Amino acid sequence: MTVLAVIPARGGSKGVSGKNLAPVGGVPLVARAIRAAQSSGLVDAVAVSTDDHRIAAVAASEGAVVIRRPAELSGDQASSESALLHAWEAFEDSSGEAVEVLVMLQCTSPFITPGEVADCVEAVLTGADSAFTAAPTHGFVWRRDAEGDAVGVNHDKAHRPRRQDREPEFLETGAVYAMTASGFWTHRHRFFGRTVLIETDPARVLEIDEPGDLDRARLLAPLLDGPGEVPGRGDIDAVVLDFDGTQTDDSAQVGSDGNEQVRVHRGDGLGIAALRRAGIPVLILSTEVNPVVGARARKLSVPVIHGVDDKGAALRDWCSTEQIDPARVLYAGNDVNDLGCFEVVGWPVAVASAHPVVRDAARLVTTVPGGHGAVREIASWILGKELA
Repeated sequence: MTVLAVIPARGGSKGVSGKNLAPVGGVPLVARAIRAAQSSGLVDAVAVSTDDHRIAAVAASEGAVVIRRPAELSGDQASSESALLHAWEAFEDSSGEAVEVLVMLQCTSPFITPGEVADCVEAVLTGADSAFTAAPTHGFVWRRDAEGDAVGVNHDKAHRPRRQDREPEFLETGAVYAMTASGFWTHRHRFFGRTVLIETDPARVLEIDEPGDLDRARLLAPLLDGPGEVPGRGDIDAVVLDFDGTQTDDSAQVGSDGNEQVRVHRGDGLGIAALRRAGIPVLILSTEVNPVVGARARKLSVPVIHGVDDKGAALRDWCSTEQIDPARVLYAGNDVNDLGCFEVVGWPVAVASAHPVVRDAARLVTTVPGGHGAVREIASWILGKELA
């Protein structure tokens, strides 16, 4: 039984420009949806329906089938069902496979889990005609009547039971839908026959329709995504660290003589020492010219390159000199001058206090801010129990 997941992803968006390519947790929204489907264990193929060459390129790089959506199905008035039907037919024509279960994922729901996809598919495989994700709610819903007065929709305002005495209602999340292909062909909509709801965590429910939604998603990503696939000892040949804002809290005390003092975290020093004991080279790379950078490097017994304008070029030269594959280098930073280094290495990491643009570009984000043990956290990813 072939299970096809379709992700509708138009290039145009009135609310958020380039929405489907917007990164959350360092990953474009369309790629997040593709990965959730691929990791579910029950989806045989993932197709992205798009009219945009940039989205198509990302989809192809993630291993999805690209379905070129025609102009008549790409406008604001085109329905998701029309895109789903077109993608299904195009997939069958090109692959020769008969699809029996259709899944639709909306990449504007950034926190879809593989388990939610699997549960929706499983419901259809075991007898449901259609299934969708929904979040439980005990909220009291109101509307305005013709006079503009508040009227209770799901409750009598004069006799409201306690929360614990009410059965939950469910809010459709808009994230995942699954259905039999034959039923969809007949009914041409998502809900038909025996419909099952798949309960999801309300904390993960967020649809990106406007810029504020995207901002909230990016703030939530480190909490809801977790640390992600953290690198182990076998993944890393070197660790390169920014200084200000990464090993410090990005503040400084300036004396009357003009000398600066910064605050560092002892745990970071322990983490760096553990990396060195494990035979992993550590480099401090900074644009800062203040002697405090060199003093900290001497304290930690690690080499330092500082006072450079182009950190990306300096890092590339260092990797070449040391004969280290940049793809096996972890670089940790916090500000926009670190983005050049992010483009060089295979493991770009932002500390939790990093600039939003930097967090978005990172492969991983620490759970603690710079200057508060972020470097030790990174060392614990790589070394695990060896750090102790």
